[in-house]
Amino acid sequence: MDGTVLVADDDRTIRTVLTQALTRAGCKVHATSSLMTLMRWIEEGKGDLVISDVMMPDGNGLEALPRIGKERPGLPVIVISAQNTIMTAIQAAEAEAYDYLPKPFDLPDLMKRAARALDRKRRAAPLRPAEPREVGSDLPLVGRTPAMQALYRLVARVMNADLPVLIGGESGTGKSLIAKAIHDFSDRRTQPFVVAQAADLMGADGPSQLLARARGGSLVFDEIGDFDDEAQARIVRMCDALPDPAPRIMATSQVDLMAQMEAGRFRQDLFYRLSGVTLAVPSLRERVEDIPLLAEHFLARGERDGAAQRRLSPDALALVRVYSWPGNVRQLENTIRRLVVTAAEEEITRAEVEQVLGNQPAIEPARGGGEGEKLSASVARHLRRYFDLHGGSLPAPGLYDRILREVEAPLIEIALDATAGNQARCADLLGINRNTLRKKITDLDIQVTRRRKLM
Repeated sequence: MDGTVLVADDDRTIRTVLTQALTRAGCKVHATSSLMTLMRWIEEGKGDLVISDVMMPDGNGLEALPRIGKERPGLPVIVISAQNTIMTAIQAAEAEAYDYLPKPFDLPDLMKRAARALDRKRRAAPLRPAEPREVGSDLPLVGRTPAMQALYRLVARVMNADLPVLIGGESGTGKSLIAKAIHDFSDRRTQPFVVAQAADLMGADGPSQLLARARGGSLVFDEIGDFDDEAQARIVRMCDALPDPAPRIMATSQVDLMAQMEAGRFRQDLFYRLSGVTLAVPSLRERVEDIPLLAEHFLARGERDGAAQRRLSPDALALVRVYSWPGNVRQLENTIRRLVVTAAEEEITRAEVEQVLGNQPAIEPARGGGEGEKLSASVARHLRRYFDLHGGSLPAPGLYDRILREVEAPLIEIALDATAGNQARCADLLGINRNTLRKKITDLDIQVTRRRKLM
């Protein structure tokens, strides 16, 4: 590398590490803890690259970006920040930062980005005046893991592109929040944000009414993998005749639409109309390092909402980290909210977390058995034997959902068989919503076979 790099960070260790690494790479380095000093150097014409923190003792590095661009058009700025939220990535992109990295950053990765910035002059583009906006404090799109940071950067790049967006991910990962963030931070934010279900497309005027509601804003089809053939066909026809101004089309799906398409259960023409940009929201078990950050976020939210101040003990946090969280962020949020209310003291204990997660079900030892045995007694006997096999140790976390799955799957399979595969009648038999039944069939990978005769 060759060039002069201006480093601004109030953390002396970071300044030292960056100075040493950049110097070894062949660069000349000026380092400061002051935003004012950084701006003076820029005004004096110093530097070929800026690496700056966001929160400085005398100012905000993001807010200084437009001034840097005006003073030195084409000077690349790499933003580093401990504020690991999607907002930071979006604000950095809007302010036309060359790149954005969260703290703690990977030094080799930062060096590669710095080398690219020095080798390629940043493409100058006219700066749009930034409009003041409130950042939603309730948006739980926080995370410092590489998977989430990559997602944030992609969102920041595509938010103003006139391309449809397909957002995939398991239930509870925050797909709808990503769609809302794309809208709220785009040029369309003053226009309507409309979330549509399959029922909204029915009727002669369904599609036209949706378009009239969305106007030039955003139209999101929620869980489009559940839409039937007729609804899918209506979306295809609608996409082929969008008015001017046309809304941005987005869709969310927790099922693999590519696999659905290959199996003949999703229209190919619709898939390619929706997948202009595909965003994959990682599951919580793929971003374990973000769990403490999210837990802290939800605890703080509870306190802001008037609940008592709470914190997780180290043992409790360790258990929260190793739990499988099949319900993802939504399940974590509900768990923390319950712990905030039920915890006896300010510090939430491991035992309290175990109780909420169902790790220690209160099961009476089964006595006897036989044909007249109640289902609860049979289940209790089976689980007692399961606990005994662990020799006094607790089973792996996530027992509650594992056991429910073991009971739920055969219940639904037998009910479907009894109703000859008629999902409407099966849902009525079970006493659940049909959409809930369809989701459980998908989640539990239950094969449905239709027969003529119904019981």
